[in-house]
Amino acid sequence: MFSENDFIPHKYSQSIETGKFEWSSPSNIALVKYWGKKEGKGQQIPANPSVSFTLNNCKTITKLAFAKKQSQDTFSFDLLFEGKPKEEFKPKIEQFFERVLVYLPFLKDYHFTIDTQNTFPHSSGIASSASGMAALAMNLMSLEKALNPEMTEDYFYQKASFLARLGSGSACRSVKGEVVVWGEHKNIKGSSDLFGVEFPNAIHENFKNFQDTILLVDKGEKQVSSSIGHNLMHNHPFAERRFEQAHENLDQLISVFESGNLEEFITIVESEALTLHSMMMTSIPYFILMKPNTLEIINRIWKFRNETKIPVCFTLDAGANVHVLYPESVKESVLQLIKTELVGYCQNGHYICDQIGIGSEKNQ
Repeated sequence: MFSENDFIPHKYSQSIETGKFEWSSPSNIALVKYWGKKEGKGQQIPANPSVSFTLNNCKTITKLAFAKKQSQDTFSFDLLFEGKPKEEFKPKIEQFFERVLVYLPFLKDYHFTIDTQNTFPHSSGIASSASGMAALAMNLMSLEKALNPEMTEDYFYQKASFLARLGSGSACRSVKGEVVVWGEHKNIKGSSDLFGVEFPNAIHENFKNFQDTILLVDKGEKQVSSSIGHNLMHNHPFAERRFEQAHENLDQLISVFESGNLEEFITIVESEALTLHSMMMTSIPYFILMKPNTLEIINRIWKFRNETKIPVCFTLDAGANVHVLYPESVKESVLQLIKTELVGYCQNGHYICDQIGIGSEKNQ
């Protein structure tokens, strides 16, 4: 496992004038939630460990073209979103470049054209910052590998996750693996605050091709940015107990993933979702991010599960949309529930069908 200093290169064995790469990186949905950062501006160190399912269909596709330039005083890049200039995204990329310059010293040597698009609607409540920053990190690592062809695969992926984290914390869970852990946890070998790692323990067949149907209750802009939300955990009256709870729930998931116990899985995942929202409802300032339709969907999922004993559950990000999680074996029944009962609570009847994926992929 690599340390932070290992990611600072000393020299490169090759030079390259121009080129381009293209990567796609998925979003992910946390089962045990990351909410709150350790002190230290810009470091993106989680206050508690988290674990997520990597998605398959909801992803960002990013092309990175680069050309050597004369002046090396400043960063130089154009940013296109779905083929059109997107000036409002540029400050975030500039900030990201500043954070990672020590790890990617070539950043001021090139002019970059970053051309990015999502396979899902922007502002759909799906974590586009996670997939977007992961895709950018993968492209930048491809350039570094071209400058240093001796780089190992382990180093490539761990550094990509490390860099993605500095752009958006949860982005480090979108680099590699179906189930990814981020944050140090005593019972998970190799776990680190610096990057995400593939869950190293056994995973039961019940979780193979696990499904995630995302019900788009509210497709508007986030009511609370992630940065503001994480900062609400500083001096939060329940913060320390919450961080302990995350460790405990991750411990329980280790055995749940091994045994395939879906009942316990549902209890942990739904509790985590509601705890995330309870943290925001009990902070100062406080926020209620669920909408009336969010609660209607939750109640109808509970009713359906109680009546049918079908193992379907929900989780939530920091917003109103609902991720409906269920094994592939019950897909037909759950989609029937969504089409007949739940779609009416979605904005314009929109929902997205997804499932577990493997992480970022290079497009040839």
